[in-house]
Amino acid sequence: MRRLLKNIKKEGKAYMKKIGFIGIGIMGKSMVRNLMKAGYEVAVYNRTKSKAEDVVAEGALWCDTVAQCAAGRDVVISIVGYPKDVEEVYFGEGGVIAHADPGTCVIDMTTTSPKLAVRIYENARKKGLKALDAPVTGGDTGAKAGTLTILVGGDQEAFETCLPVFEAMGKNIRYEGKAGNGQHTKMCNQIAIAGALSGACEAIAYAKAVGLDPQVMLDSISTGAAGSTQLSNVASRILKDDYDPGFFIKHFIKDMKLASEEAEAAGAKLGVLDYVLDMYRDLETEGLGDLGTQALIKYYEK
Repeated sequence: MRRLLKNIKKEGKAYMKKIGFIGIGIMGKSMVRNLMKAGYEVAVYNRTKSKAEDVVAEGALWCDTVAQCAAGRDVVISIVGYPKDVEEVYFGEGGVIAHADPGTCVIDMTTTSPKLAVRIYENARKKGLKALDAPVTGGDTGAKAGTLTILVGGDQEAFETCLPVFEAMGKNIRYEGKAGNGQHTKMCNQIAIAGALSGACEAIAYAKAVGLDPQVMLDSISTGAAGSTQLSNVASRILKDDYDPGFFIKHFIKDMKLASEEAEAAGAKLGVLDYVLDMYRDLETEGLGDLGTQALIKYYEK
């Protein structure tokens, strides 16, 4: 089995040489760089061309349209902002599904609706394409380091074919099952982060209220039973008044809203998620949506 998987990886790398990449944001830019480092030819498209100029200078090929970025590629990857952006990229006369060549693997790495992922999968199959939903976690740091966790839904054969591509961008790469399951797993990730990050902010708020040194407190508890990435990494930015986005508040709101809607449809009650979502919405109404998620502490500082 190990030998078979090794052969699949080798054949996949040999077969998939040309990649179209749509969405050159905080995450996408580093992912493109890692794909190029791995030896892939990467063509890129972004609505704002200036955001892609540095990776184009480094060797990526610029495309003027989504259609141009999708045609003639072995793999097309997208990581954009919102479900409406995914809809625009994949459907319609100028979309990926209409212009990707039969046999192409199309991979949406945006965190979006599981139902939309299934719709992309079904429409892609009708056009002879292979479709995977593969949202990521790890933030800007993981994207730069090539250590993203990648959660993949779709046909297992397509997953195995695309594994070398995923390995250029991430380390913890998981096949989650049928189409939409990658997105459902990402919902679980965002639900867990909502609780962990709000807990970290409450711990800092409490430490300040009772006169503790917040940094000593974080150093003391972050390697124990309370430890988490949110506590040890994200919360440390709070103490430096660093609210630059590794992940935008506005995008986290989008993710939590999707998770809340999916939970309601499935009959699951997620009180912590809904409470944290309300806190972030409150911050967004104050104009803080472009700050990093660690700015949740500002809710407790009111």
